[in-house]
Order: sequence, then C-alpha cells, then structure tokens
Amino acid sequence: MQNSFYREIINEHNLRPLHKRELPEANLELRGVNPSCGDDITLRLLVEDGVVTDGAYTGDGCAISQASADMMLDLIIGKSADEAKHLSDLFLRMIKGEASDEEIEELEEAGSLIDVSHMPARVKCAVLGWHTMEEMLE
Repeated sequence: MQNSFYREIINEHNLRPLHKRELPEANLELRGVNPSCGDDITLRLLVEDGVVTDGAYTGDGCAISQASADMMLDLIIGKSADEAKHLSDLFLRMIKGEASDEEIEELEEAGSLIDVSHMPARVKCAVLGWHTMEEMLE
C-alpha cells in the first residue's frame, strides 16, 4: 500500500508538476547537477522580506529528482527562508533515517519519499533540489 502511494505521488508530481516553469522575476537562481545520473535542474526563487513568495524549476532528470523538487516548492512557498531551511534539514535527516515520525509529518507529501533512504542510488536524485535550495538561501 505504501509503495503504491509513493509511486502515485511521484508520478503525479513528475507528469503534472505545478512548479516546472520559468520564473523571470526570481531574485535567486542556482543550477544543481547530479553528474552520476544526469539530473540537472535550475532552481529559481523569489524571496521578499525573508519569505519565499514564489519558486520554480526547469531542467531534466529522473522522476524522483523532478518530483522531489516540485514537492519541495509546494512546501516552501509562503514560508520564511529560515522555515525553508528547517524543512530541508528535516528532509535530509529523513533520507538518512534520522527524522522522527512527527518531523516527517511536517514534510507533508515530501515525506512520501522516505523509502528513497533504502535506495542508495536514488538518494542523490531526491536531495538535489533540497541541496540547491539550501545553498541558495545560505
């Protein structure tokens, strides 16, 4: 059941992403690349008064990298930069198997990627957007 739910969420965000588009008004932009598998995204954020007011990404990659970036943007738009970094920390700890159930709940749909922690070859795919966002906000 969990595996089916996981695949459904990945497919939905990969096939019908809400945030895969250009964002000309972005004031932060950073390219993230995973050379081991070819994932390549450019993340763009509009941050105003310390709040992520909009975000988008472009690029290509596997379903996990694309869906994870889309879920991340769903989660961080409307949040302060500090809240976005906190969510990124939770996501990365979840992938390492270090987050509690309560912390994973904070991640909403992104928490469905918990099973990636058991797929070492896919971890870099799932964390690409999150690492790129953290680097942008530092």
